Amino acid sequence: MSEHEKSSDTSGRAEGPAEPEHGAQVSTGTGAHTETAHEPVAPDPVIPELVIISGMSGAGRSTAAKCLEDLGWFVVDNLPPALIPTMVELGARSQGNVARIAVVVDVRGRRFFDNLRESLADLEAKHVTRRIVFLESSDEALVRRFESVRRPHPLQGDGRIVDGIAAERELLRELRGDADLVIDTSSLNVHELRAKMDAQFAGEEEPELRATVMSFGFKYGLPVDADLVVDMRFLPNPHWVPELRPFTGLNEEVSNYVFAQPGAKEFLDRYTELLQLIAAGYRREGKRYVTIAVGCTGGKHRSVATSEKLAARLAAQGVETVVVHRDMGRE
Repeated sequence: MSEHEKSSDTSGRAEGPAEPEHGAQVSTGTGAHTETAHEPVAPDPVIPELVIISGMSGAGRSTAAKCLEDLGWFVVDNLPPALIPTMVELGARSQGNVARIAVVVDVRGRRFFDNLRESLADLEAKHVTRRIVFLESSDEALVRRFESVRRPHPLQGDGRIVDGIAAERELLRELRGDADLVIDTSSLNVHELRAKMDAQFAGEEEPELRATVMSFGFKYGLPVDADLVVDMRFLPNPHWVPELRPFTGLNEEVSNYVFAQPGAKEFLDRYTELLQLIAAGYRREGKRYVTIAVGCTGGKHRSVATSEKLAARLAAQGVETVVVHRDMGRE
């Protein structure tokens, strides 16, 4: 073969090593070994943490959302519920840049609620970790807030504000029952609501379970955000002991008096054991927050002393615990 024929035998291709096709085997040297070219493997998507903020109109949804935004969450306000799974998917594609998403939704119609229920079922099927924060408030507080800003309730139509509140409360009943965290804002101002949100979400590491132990007086009404209610009125009331009446359950003498009563220490021991069972169940179900309301007549002596003891027991078991004395000082 002539030199000219050798150079033209490449059928017009340039001389030199040929580029391997995708997935082709590449020979190295004399065939001692063979490697296979592969496309780079994409990292698994990181499913973002999801919080859904809902609740009564006028109860503070926007304030709660702003607090999470300040804490570095990616917040979407008034997102149609049907788009929540899509938002989570987009966050997963961000390669970790959107690690925490908060979505604010309000329920203004039956179809809207149906979409939300379908979205929650979709998230559960995809094993997406989600939490629901529900903002609650009394009818009286909501009426005051709507009247102060001179705006109608979104669902009142041609009726009164209380009609819209009643309609919304009925629509949200099931969602409230599914909520992981219920916050009653009836007596909270903006700064107090932000403090509650900070207490729940500001930590770098999410604890397994967080408990709020709240003392209260039955004469002032049950806390609407309580998960568990304890009635301490089976013990003698220090109010009727003249030297103890001026003090509260934070006073050592009052606490000693309360727990010197028959059945007091036994109740605390037994109830602490019961809470261990409940806490284990909450963890299995993915519930991270629990509010334990401890009541007596006025919320000053027995409930306060018991709340302090109970909170100390929970803290010793590794449960992050906050103590709130709702009615102490009201009389």
